Amino acid sequence: MEFPQEQVREFVIAAHFNLEKVKAMLAEHPGLLTVAFEWGPGDYEDGLGAASHVGNRPIAEFFLGQGVPLTVCAAAMLGRKADVEQFIAGDAALANAKGAHGIPIMFHAAMSGDTSIADLLVAKGGGEGIPFALHGAIAHEHVDMARWLLDHGAKDHLDVKNYEGKSPLVKAEESDNAAMVNLLREYGATA
Repeated sequence: MEFPQEQVREFVIAAHFNLEKVKAMLAEHPGLLTVAFEWGPGDYEDGLGAASHVGNRPIAEFFLGQGVPLTVCAAAMLGRKADVEQFIAGDAALANAKGAHGIPIMFHAAMSGDTSIADLLVAKGGGEGIPFALHGAIAHEHVDMARWLLDHGAKDHLDVKNYEGKSPLVKAEESDNAAMVNLLREYGATA
């Protein structure tokens, strides 16, 4: 079934942060479960992709519970290392996969906080997006992951901006995470 693009857009936007709206829209239109909205040429985003790139575990788990197939980026964000390994074993290029909006899998792994997934990605030829992934670790307050990212190249890019145009240090300060702020300053971040 075809859905109006505005309705698909509304559903995908809700899939970032609003589980109750997702459930309500699916109750009325179950076919929305796997549709994707095209934000621009080649930039498609479905509900699972939306939840995955913002690190919304409850919404991602909801989609999986409804039968939406797991993706490598969702697996990385959820900390499902065995699934990430299985994906990469089937296609080595997935160590550098990109999710919605071209966001690298390393960003998804950073939101999980599981440094062993980051190690796996690098060991399998991945690692693209390490500096930007620092924002994922900061957003989800994973200090150990932030340290891992800094030790693997992010320290040379402490001025990388997020979608709001803010640096890692600014985001850490805004979240009042003293451990993260101290870590970033230890690696040379300045205001």
